[in-house]
Amino acid sequence: MTQAEARLMPDSLPPRDSDAPFDAAAQGDDRSKGPLDDIQDYWDAHPWEATRSHKTEGSRDYFKDIELRRYHVAPHIPDFADFDSWRGAAVLEVGCGIGTDTVNFGRAGAEVTAVDISETSASLAEQRAEVYGLEDRITFVLGNAETLAKFLGPACFDLAYAFGVLSHTPSAAAALTELRALVKPGGKLKVMVYHRHSLRVLGIVLLRGFGCFWRSDSLVNRYGLLDRGCPVTKVFSRKQARDLVERAGFKVTRISVDHIYPYTKSSERSLRFTRKWRYSLLPGFLFRFLERRLGWHLMIEADG
Repeated sequence: MTQAEARLMPDSLPPRDSDAPFDAAAQGDDRSKGPLDDIQDYWDAHPWEATRSHKTEGSRDYFKDIELRRYHVAPHIPDFADFDSWRGAAVLEVGCGIGTDTVNFGRAGAEVTAVDISETSASLAEQRAEVYGLEDRITFVLGNAETLAKFLGPACFDLAYAFGVLSHTPSAAAALTELRALVKPGGKLKVMVYHRHSLRVLGIVLLRGFGCFWRSDSLVNRYGLLDRGCPVTKVFSRKQARDLVERAGFKVTRISVDHIYPYTKSSERSLRFTRKWRYSLLPGFLFRFLERRLGWHLMIEADG
């Protein structure tokens, strides 16, 4: 499949109920389907962040709300992506979701190829690009992280960026091998995976697994993402992440940790962002200390 053949040009979005729990049978699942099919079904039913605005879906105000929430809750994302540094560069984003980071790369002047396994998510992302007049800078492609080279040219990107997707694909190693083939010599890789040694994993093991740490991988796979049945959710230690990236042929230059979610859900929905009582008692410097050691987001930067 060529990139042109894979480009999305949807007429309308399929209906969904993003707050409903995922049910493979209800999605027309049969046992001949593989894990990537289940992952696609899940993200089609639950496009990430798509319900985080009460405004009319697809409107400028809708996308503005979602961006405000994303970068207020996770202010480290713009610093990590460093959008302005990629003006004029060819950027590949894998797992673009509904396109918040995608649009910011485009705004900064990058030429962006954005890939997602979910047609629902990628269609919303393409609407977003049109709302902001960036459709000429951003190409949206349907595909999964483990077979990118089938529809993208080799060694043609200055930056490969994947924020979270490697924790939701069956083989992160396969995905990284694909990314290595697509990044130019001297290019960069920026990826985020979920952190094994985080407060979130500790909470899941204690509250859901009654302290059975030897079950942490299965518990995280079941409960790690909003308790909504995501087929694959994986966590990595710093060493595991470094080894994974370097085995694919990249050279890791920086690893950092961030993100403890401190807000009540109701206050986030209303954009008031009130902290839960246990976090409101912590001085700011102590909260940041914990985030940088026990945060949920493990971010890796590497040279191609």
